[in-house]
Amino acid sequence: MNSDNWWPIQNADDIPTPCLLLYPDRIAENLDRMIAWTGNPSLLRPHVKTHKLSEIIKMKLAKGITKFKAATIAECEMVASAGGQDVLLSMQLVGQNLHRFLKLMAAFPDVKFSSIVDDLPHVNWMMQQLVSSSGSLSVFVDLNVGMNRTGIAIGEPAMNLCRHLNRLSLGQKRIKFEGIHAYDGHLGIPDMNELMPKSHSVLESVLQFRDQLLAEKIPVGSIVMSGTPTSHLVAAQRSENIEVSAGTTVLWDFGQPLTCPTLPFLNAAVLMARVVSRPTSDRICLDLGHKAVASEMPHPRVQFLGLEDAIPVIHSEEHLVLQTPKAAEIPIGTVFYGIPKHICPTVALHSHAWIVENNRVINFWRVQARDRVLTI
Repeated sequence: MNSDNWWPIQNADDIPTPCLLLYPDRIAENLDRMIAWTGNPSLLRPHVKTHKLSEIIKMKLAKGITKFKAATIAECEMVASAGGQDVLLSMQLVGQNLHRFLKLMAAFPDVKFSSIVDDLPHVNWMMQQLVSSSGSLSVFVDLNVGMNRTGIAIGEPAMNLCRHLNRLSLGQKRIKFEGIHAYDGHLGIPDMNELMPKSHSVLESVLQFRDQLLAEKIPVGSIVMSGTPTSHLVAAQRSENIEVSAGTTVLWDFGQPLTCPTLPFLNAAVLMARVVSRPTSDRICLDLGHKAVASEMPHPRVQFLGLEDAIPVIHSEEHLVLQTPKAAEIPIGTVFYGIPKHICPTVALHSHAWIVENNRVINFWRVQARDRVLTI
């Protein structure tokens, strides 16, 4: 599994490029390493936005992982269709999405669905919609612990929101307060000496907030928290009420080791591309454009295996031009393999992924939840 030559495929001539290759044996090993963190798969709630694949949901279920976190309603539906029984949508339900979510719940009555909230007036709007539709909803309060993207700041406003949700839970029961969601995605710090105290500070603030709620007899079911860089630190708590929600750990990329170099995960997703032109004596052009690899990051966006010294000079919709002194030695049609810098949006660019076992592509999996709408 850790062979220096694990990525090339023997039947590359049969596979069109650009394409995404996945290696299930390495995915399984990554899942085992995640479970080893917590000592119990019930303490994991991995984010599915990284892979968007029902087959990987089934791999997780087979290893005892039963709780999941999703970014879209389509991802929630994908998880439920694959057999997942507990799905948290980490997005506040606005507009028509509330009614879509209620429709999803009705389609899978045996699945526990929940979402996040961070605004009291919006909760009241949701309550009105739920009463008129005779629906009900489980929610986690989304805390802003420093990323400043979503969430309500820890303090009296957050306490008031939780008090209100608790009253609703005890009253009309249209809304049930499930617990706390706290995403610390701003803590992408490679230096462990700096990361550990900051991660600990976030965790302590969340736990103190929980204790305030408990002191007022407000039950807190679960705390869902951590991004990938802090996931091992949160997992080390091994608390029955804290669920670790890392997702990138399943497939990995070359961007994550730059921010969390100590994490022991395997690259399980590789891009395959071919040389389509040699426009100058020191340049090659690959068929790996913006539409095949996530391009929100600065270059290098791909780490090419065996061509590490190549410098990206042009990147457009269908083309990636690399500058390399080896250009004259590289025939048109040559296959290259590369690790993307950011795997999550890269997967979403591909309609399907080719599955590799024993250095051969044996099948493909459809990236089902790349679509914004499945059936709901």
